[in-house]
Amino acid sequence: MLLSPADERMLAGNEGRAVRAALELLVRYGELMGAERLIDTDNVCGANIFGPRHARVLGTADPAALFSRFSLDLDETVDVPPFRAHSCQLIGPRDREHWDVQGISRADADAMTESERYLAEKGVDLHSTCTPYQVGNVPRYGEHCAWMESSAVVYINSVLGARTNTEGRESAAASMLTGRTPYCGYHLDAHRRATHLIEVRHPVVSTEDWNVFGYWVGEQVQDAVPVLVGAGLSPDPVRLKQFGAAAASSGDVELYHLPGVTPEAATPEQALGGRAPLVTSVFDAAARAATVESLCRTASDRDVDFVMIGCPHAALEQVREVARLLEGRRVAPSTTLWVFTPSALRTEAERNGYVEAIERAGGRVLSDTCPAIGQFLPPGTRVFATDSAKQAHYLPAITGVQGWFGSVESCVDAAVCGRWADA
Repeated sequence: MLLSPADERMLAGNEGRAVRAALELLVRYGELMGAERLIDTDNVCGANIFGPRHARVLGTADPAALFSRFSLDLDETVDVPPFRAHSCQLIGPRDREHWDVQGISRADADAMTESERYLAEKGVDLHSTCTPYQVGNVPRYGEHCAWMESSAVVYINSVLGARTNTEGRESAAASMLTGRTPYCGYHLDAHRRATHLIEVRHPVVSTEDWNVFGYWVGEQVQDAVPVLVGAGLSPDPVRLKQFGAAAASSGDVELYHLPGVTPEAATPEQALGGRAPLVTSVFDAAARAATVESLCRTASDRDVDFVMIGCPHAALEQVREVARLLEGRRVAPSTTLWVFTPSALRTEAERNGYVEAIERAGGRVLSDTCPAIGQFLPPGTRVFATDSAKQAHYLPAITGVQGWFGSVESCVDAAVCGRWADA
């Protein structure tokens, strides 16, 4: 790998042991990925808040020791300087204000708060969300980033035209410290061209439709780059958020093109780089029906214990919609309703009265985390329902619960009635 003079100085240890370890990690990673060099980045999103599981493994809750071991892969605890790159914290294991709802102890909550304080001292913005682009971190077109979180990666690559690969905890931390990332993958023009053509022959309109469509696309293309074509495809940012999250869950989609909506290609031909697609797939009524059935494949019991809305974290208009649907109604005593949104948007939702409306009806609005990341459920949960294809994909696999997928209307109805209705 070709290294710059600044890279060489970091490798020589001129900026300390932590920076040297970070650059060594990036060089190993870059060589494995076939990168010829490293490039500058000033926009990194990572997950470096450590929960009780990490502390138990290492035998200490000291943030410096945890960061050294789990983010830099070091057996020794090293001094970590302020981060060079603009950095933000992604979703974490607990709600900062309502951790008790999750069943977390005061000691564990305090340890995670101390971990946050440590990161803040290094210069990390504590967004604590899987959707940093909803709370101020909006990369510019063409900007080289180093982001974790599959749903965020596919959003900024596709919708914003930024450039990032899906990073891990270690590579993101290394980029935070060095301001460098390997020049490979989706940083390169050649890897951003579409290879698969998706023809849409069934209406894709509602947010539920875009969840289903995304899940189907991910199954079809896996880790390839699709271009979507069809009449009437006009999604808003919320539907693009849900589509990308679903496609990144059933497959490993990090970039897609929707001519006329996403910025890198005005036509399918431009998205494909003038080449014929390797594969053409058709989304029709049969494909939609089969995908919905697949998303509900873990469910058989219709009594619903838990309804989860907000994966990826809900936009303000999604919180408003839940409040509207609950007007004059009450969550069933046997069912728990949780709505997840970034803490910054929760503040706005409070100001607008949406949180009060949801909680008056018996629901809760939580932030900073989600059941899949935090691996927590309301006590006694056997069956849950969600409006998110991503959460329907992951939560049954992680926790063993049964999962129903459907529209937000169906989910709120299930919360009120305590049962999942026939479609």
